[in-house]
Amino acid sequence: MTTQDDGLRAAADTMRAVRERCVWSQRITHRDLVPYLIEESHEVIDAVETGSRQDLREELGDLLWQVLFHAAIAAQDPDDPFDIDDVAATLTEKMVRRHPHVFADAVATTPEEVLVHWNAAKAAEKRTRTSALDGIPRGMPALALAQKMLGRVPVSAAPPLASGESTGRAPASEAELGDALLALVAAARENGWDAERALRERLRALEHEVRAAEA
Repeated sequence: MTTQDDGLRAAADTMRAVRERCVWSQRITHRDLVPYLIEESHEVIDAVETGSRQDLREELGDLLWQVLFHAAIAAQDPDDPFDIDDVAATLTEKMVRRHPHVFADAVATTPEEVLVHWNAAKAAEKRTRTSALDGIPRGMPALALAQKMLGRVPVSAAPPLASGESTGRAPASEAELGDALLALVAAARENGWDAERALRERLRALEHEVRAAEA
């Protein structure tokens, strides 16, 4: 049985060979890979929420392949090349910085204290940012993006929480619908819920209901 490092090295070497010898892979760019990266990420989510351990193991491998593929493309850049070893080194340096309670003298005895150290290290790394919203990927699904943004904005700028004492009036326009959805996401965040997952799970239940009715 190979060690973990041997397995990762073998995967990187396999990717390098594919990039060099497969005529399809030779033509692929970072941009070309984006749809596959999105698809593989969602397949990992499906495996976590509804799949088996074998499904998860396989889908994590497919996602790792995307990382290796991007690194192999980057290694051939004529102006600013980097490879998977550079990616791994950058990741290691970042994680060591963000865990001073593990690798230095800082103390964290609760998850909240860990987050304080993490956020302080992250803020120090991102000094050039001019907005609290900088760095949030706009390609995220809308509910997940809303929840992420609400975690960054000042409390005074956040929308009022959705109340259980609703008037029952349906939104009269798309703009009102947006307001109502944002308020629901704010309520989810206030309660520690994941809005995107909540809707996914409800849709999964709806699918079961529809299929059962069809049968």
